[in-house]
Parts: sequence; structure tokens; C-alpha cells
Amino acid sequence: NIVYEWLKTLQLPQYAQSFVDNGYDDLEVCKQIGDPDLDAIGVAVPQHRRRLHRAVRRLKEADEAAAGLYFTLEPP
Repeated sequence: NIVYEWLKTLQLPQYAQSFVDNGYDDLEVCKQIGDPDLDAIGVAVPQHRRRLHRAVRRLKEADEAAAGLYFTLEPP
């Protein structure tokens, strides 16, 4: 599962089942995670919450960079 692998790279694999149980089974969905979502998932440790917020921001930034790259490759 891609979400499990993502959480594993963040050293937070213990939340994988909670993510899936709450409908976060895809990285596209994970990009929408905010504080209420982390509460529902059960992420209470402040350091873990910060790590997840940073990772979500990186996912969004990677999307923006890829979108920009796509448009720069279009023929003139």
C-alpha cells in the first residue's frame, strides 16, 4: 500500500491502519489532511503531527512542480 510506504519513510508506520480505516488509502487523499483529520486518525503526538504536516506540504509542492513542468514541455 502506497500510504503505508509513505508513512514508513516518515518513520510513522504505526498509523497506517488508522489512515486506511479513515479513508486515507491514497496519497491524493492524504494531500487534504489537516488537523481535524489527524485528530480522527488518532495522531496525538505533536512531533508526529508536525512531521505529517510537512510531508503533506511536500506532496502538494511536488504536484505543483510536476504541473509546471508539464506545461513547460508543451510545444510552442
